[in-house]
Amino acid sequence: MEILSRTIESPLVDAVQHYPVVTITGPRQSGKTTVCRKVFPEKRYVSLENMDTRSFAREDPRGFLAGLPDGAILDEIQQAPELPSYIQTLVDERQQNGLFILTGSQQFEVATVINQSLAGRTALLKLLPFSLQELSAYADQRSIDQLLLSGFYPRIWKEALKPSQALGNYIETYVERDIRQLVAIKDLSLFQRFVTLCAGRVGQLLNFNNLAADTGVSHQTARNWLTLLEASYIVFRLPPYHATIKKRLVKSPKLYFYDVGLAAYLLGLENDLHVSRDPLRGNLFENMVVMEALKYRLHHGRRSNLHFYRDSNGKEVDLFLLYGRDIFPIEVKSGMTINKDYFKNLRSLAKVFDFPFGSGLIYGGEMSQVRHDTEVRSIFDMHLLLASRAGENVGK
Repeated sequence: MEILSRTIESPLVDAVQHYPVVTITGPRQSGKTTVCRKVFPEKRYVSLENMDTRSFAREDPRGFLAGLPDGAILDEIQQAPELPSYIQTLVDERQQNGLFILTGSQQFEVATVINQSLAGRTALLKLLPFSLQELSAYADQRSIDQLLLSGFYPRIWKEALKPSQALGNYIETYVERDIRQLVAIKDLSLFQRFVTLCAGRVGQLLNFNNLAADTGVSHQTARNWLTLLEASYIVFRLPPYHATIKKRLVKSPKLYFYDVGLAAYLLGLENDLHVSRDPLRGNLFENMVVMEALKYRLHHGRRSNLHFYRDSNGKEVDLFLLYGRDIFPIEVKSGMTINKDYFKNLRSLAKVFDFPFGSGLIYGGEMSQVRHDTEVRSIFDMHLLLASRAGENVGK
């Protein structure tokens, strides 16, 4: 597979023209290094994963930076948390945009370091694994079940790896190592059980008491461990929508995985037949749709505008996308045949909310159509729906 263009390339080029430092965070193996080196081939590349390089940067940061007079791409900046303070002094002296590009795979730790040292001096971007739009030439050739199984990490696609083996290695070599760098976990097997139980709750309301009890840990430990998984870009909490209407709305977030393939692996699914028969297939499909919406925002250099809606009467819409004060609701259905019941909650909430852009429905079929002010799209064409609501023109 050739090096695919990533949507984030344009925001990255723009950010380099306006900021002395650009920071890109995202999961390990999401393609951060590949994008940076592709867009800026003339820029020197330095990996802080290399122990000798890391020691140099941490023990003699001034000497380290003196060897980079034209700046550099500094990979995995969280490995040298002292360095941004010295970069701050350097960029303030140089007054030059596009000097350093920093990457990191631990979002909270990197954010803390950056906010303390480089606030106002760096643009912040996030890169997740491939989107369906980025993979359009290849993903269209696969069934939805195959996509749910393989996930979207670039290396799996580029090297045609067996998903179960590659994702198993990912969990062991990256997640467990990163987690241990952040905190000492005494019982790794108990933590592994916790991660698996999270996968079993994909697309569901997060209940810490139940999750802690099923794992056999305290409520606070469960909270701490989930924060660690968020820090390593493994799990994502989708916040509920809170409105000033006289309805009781749920306050708990819903739990998803940044990569649906990881969730499928942790559920023990090894082939697309397993996926098709799994009772959580609909939840996995929903996970994929939510991440497509998130990737669309982040890869265009924007913040997440994603929420979900659920009230005490059980009325629910899977996605509420907020554009200022305007709401665009999207219902998600994994079935391949459009059913009139798919529109029930959208119609009901249209009586309560003003949806100036209408509504959307993403389903597991192929046809696109408009029904009752609702634009129906296949997940493969979801980016077209999102682009139209953002006022953008995008080709298929």
